[in-house]
Amino acid sequence: MSKLQYLEVETHDAVTLVRLNRPEVLNALCMGLMDELAQTLQLLDADDSVAVIVLTGNEKAFAAGADITEMKDATYQYMLEHGGLTRQCDSIASCSKPIIAAVAGYALGGGCELAMMCDFIIAADNACFGQPEITIGTIPGFGGSQRLTHLVGKSKAMDMCLTGRMMDAAEAERSGLVARVETVDAYLDVALQAAATIASYSRPVVSMAREAVDMAHETTLTQGIKTERRMFKSTFALDDQKEGMAAFVEKRSPEFKHR
Repeated sequence: MSKLQYLEVETHDAVTLVRLNRPEVLNALCMGLMDELAQTLQLLDADDSVAVIVLTGNEKAFAAGADITEMKDATYQYMLEHGGLTRQCDSIASCSKPIIAAVAGYALGGGCELAMMCDFIIAADNACFGQPEITIGTIPGFGGSQRLTHLVGKSKAMDMCLTGRMMDAAEAERSGLVARVETVDAYLDVALQAAATIASYSRPVVSMAREAVDMAHETTLTQGIKTERRMFKSTFALDDQKEGMAAFVEKRSPEFKHR
């Protein structure tokens, strides 16, 4: 991987930690950072040694939003032609490997949207989420109005998008935006532990489980259940299913071969 300007990447066995690294501007999402992030995730997605990715910032900010200094003079024509970071967002959201967002501090605007692109969020107790775009004359543009509504419901999403107010970690957990809330000292370790647990399981089965849960957002309950049943039955064609169930019966740890 080439030298990175805006990211730090660490390897923890089959887990890769990707850290946003613009602390001087609370990790504001500039074009360079988003290009690096999209390219890095594409490389990790293609790397067979990587099972799970953890995306984080620092204790003050996951990302405080898009870099407004880059966007303020953009024209409608420019946004139509270049997308204003939406192309990179599509690339990030399409990663085929699980991504856990480990969020402390501010996750606002594009930062909140970036966290919601991940499979789930583990938050520090100082985390603060919001879609404050309306306060600067625009609306969420990286999927915020859509993903937020799926996660917390119409009423809560309307409140946040129309008033621009921020949601603390406790409310975010109650509302279904985040999976867990931990202390600032522990949240990243907990996220890495969760990633290591996922990485220990059969990768094709993890992929099926992700697809099944995602299907609940994309289709009707009837179609989602049909899809789940089809994938459930297909796991019985895997060596890992045979190994997992045999290990359970024999009271030992399974040794998955990812096939």
